[in-house]
Amino acid sequence: MSDHSQADPVTEAFEAQRERLRAVAFRMLGSHADAEDVVQEAWLRLSRQDAAAVHNLAGWLTTVVGRISLDVLRSRKTHPEASYGDRLPGVVVLDEEREPEDEAVLADSVGLALLVVLESLTPGERLAFVLHDLFAVPFDEIGRILGRSADAAKMLASRARRKVRATEGELVPGREQRQVVRAFRAAARDGDFEGLLRVLDPDVKLTVDTPGGEVVVLGATEVAGRARLFSGAAARMRDVLVDGLPGFMSWRADGTPLSILYFAVTGDRITAITALTNSARLAAVNPPA
Repeated sequence: MSDHSQADPVTEAFEAQRERLRAVAFRMLGSHADAEDVVQEAWLRLSRQDAAAVHNLAGWLTTVVGRISLDVLRSRKTHPEASYGDRLPGVVVLDEEREPEDEAVLADSVGLALLVVLESLTPGERLAFVLHDLFAVPFDEIGRILGRSADAAKMLASRARRKVRATEGELVPGREQRQVVRAFRAAARDGDFEGLLRVLDPDVKLTVDTPGGEVVVLGATEVAGRARLFSGAAARMRDVLVDGLPGFMSWRADGTPLSILYFAVTGDRITAITALTNSARLAAVNPPA
């Protein structure tokens, strides 16, 4: 496509919008792969359109990306097994020598943490909030995408904003989150049962993604009893961010990934742990150099 960009003003105009459209779709869907698919679909729709009839290309493309993303979100709500089931979360392996605050890659983690909050919104709330609050799309345009009035779109965005603010207040800054996670890791490595109980919320939920399906464990005592399972057999372990949440990843001596654990932290306690141990999915993650 880019080879013809000089000769084709429509392609050139689309390419100028691509990064912004990808950002819109990613904030809507929380998946880089899904965002790429949405942007590609928007390009296909544009290529079938009489471009001369599109007076505001940026607005038209934003509307198309919004509509496609909304369809994907609604499909997820109807068929949740078809949405995140096969998606490996976005994993960022952190530099061992520096605190992540020093790394440019972490600039996006605020956005990634927001994605976790956005998961609690309805598709309509998410669309209204993302398009208006993050990308300054007017409510009348958002209303048209939703098939509702501008006032209804404004109300959805307001409701979403309240939910986001309420949840954001519970999020601990990144450095403190990682300290709690490191305390968990040290206690698990040392078999320190009491140390594990100190950092686990009494109602903590552990979700283990295995080749045979999900296994859920509830309660600090039960989770602490299984924590040592994740501390052995690893030749190498590194801090990671998974969709903006702190965690760690372990590799065997031969370089194959063993597991990824990531954590939701409220205050100084871990409230949820997700453990990915499905080797077929982990194979998509490359070990750091």
